[in-house]
Amino acid sequence: MATLLIVDDDPQLRNSFKKVLEEEGYRIQTAGSGSSGIEVVKREMPDLVVMDVRMPDMNGFEAFKVMHAIEPRLPIIIMTAYGTTETAIETIKMGAFDYVLKPFEIPDILDLIKKALHAGRCMRSRVQMNVPPEIIAEDAIIGKSKPMQEIYKAIGRVAPTDATVLIRGESGTGKELVARAVYQHSQRHDQPFLVINCVAIPETLLESELFGYEKGAFTGAVGRRVGKIEQANRGTVFLDEIGDMPVNIQAKILRLLQEKSIERLGGRSAIPVDVRIIAATNRNLEEAVSEGTFREDLYYRLKVVSLSLPPLRERPEDITLLADHFLSRFSHDMGVGNPSTDAGAKQALVNHPWPGNVRELANVIQKSLIFNQGTPISKEEIQRTINVESSPVDCAPLSGEAKDMDQFIRNYIQQRIKNSSSENTFDDIMDYFAEILTREALNLSGGNRSQAAKILGLSRPTLLAKIDRYKVRMST
Repeated sequence: MATLLIVDDDPQLRNSFKKVLEEEGYRIQTAGSGSSGIEVVKREMPDLVVMDVRMPDMNGFEAFKVMHAIEPRLPIIIMTAYGTTETAIETIKMGAFDYVLKPFEIPDILDLIKKALHAGRCMRSRVQMNVPPEIIAEDAIIGKSKPMQEIYKAIGRVAPTDATVLIRGESGTGKELVARAVYQHSQRHDQPFLVINCVAIPETLLESELFGYEKGAFTGAVGRRVGKIEQANRGTVFLDEIGDMPVNIQAKILRLLQEKSIERLGGRSAIPVDVRIIAATNRNLEEAVSEGTFREDLYYRLKVVSLSLPPLRERPEDITLLADHFLSRFSHDMGVGNPSTDAGAKQALVNHPWPGNVRELANVIQKSLIFNQGTPISKEEIQRTINVESSPVDCAPLSGEAKDMDQFIRNYIQQRIKNSSSENTFDDIMDYFAEILTREALNLSGGNRSQAAKILGLSRPTLLAKIDRYKVRMST
């Protein structure tokens, strides 16, 4: 459970914000002044600080400087109720994660908090390598096979340098973990590490996210914005899925690597930046270069050092090690005993080709553990979970029974829409299905609310709120 510190001299805002965040599953601490916020950081380092600017004894910028000196990798979001953002921008350049203007929309700040927590965890949660399976480690690169031994050696060689690194491998092989390991063993380990997923951000927003913009650069640019690359000055930027980056943005990345400078959108002057670039892709960049979708000059600039992660099917001797690791980790997280796997289950795991690689294996182990009754996980349970996990539900033709069910649901929705006189038709229908999901997850978990929350991918407080809202009771 992540710990958030809210620093604001308005007790009403602190209390209401605390309530909202606790419902999202966060542990909340509050402080009414900059100096008391600093004391909390010294006493119990939180995972994230959300801090106001104008406070009586010490303003947010002064408190930020002290907190940043205590822990440079602590993500801090600055809140301000005033239209002038130049000082907030300067704070971003000094190392704050972001700033938000009051009043803010709750969904927007919740999304920003998730991003900040992920950034903080990437910087502060150390990636362990080749740990014994029984060691509880959320972030670990597991494997004793020869290909993985070569990866460990390569990380050790490249990490202390400032060389650009290109990490290649299929989806789910652990490219971000390797990037973080390189960062954490580098000379920049106490500076920012920012992750940019080049396919998760719409193309129209990616350029401004990376390079920032000046006031008036486009419609809606009401002020200056510092981009992630400038924000990470003296640190490391991880460009995930760079093979899918638009060609026009590739040119700006090339300039960054060649000239150590960027230009904000709408800007006319070069801004010097000192960042190390680590990039990753699951695409064949050689083919992309020949097709003209990836710049050849950028390709050679990126692959100063190239690390290729082997797919799981090419290191079968690591599969049971990984499975044991995930069992230890997930059973610890869920507060249940580790049931282990029997010989048949181990063989089934080794025989599976794992097209989703380590990520797929982790999902299979977690789901098998959720539905396990405490006895060793069997071959049948593994195979059943694998079949569900690998079924392409969204794209495969539906069976006759599934088609009937799909049509039944469509008919139900059509009738609800036709007959509804409510202004909240969408919410009413979604509530109907949310109630069913909540009830069935509780039934499948035998009433265990923590397991039901994991099945649905919700925090436990969010699930409890839904149980209360829909007055859900287990079926008998």
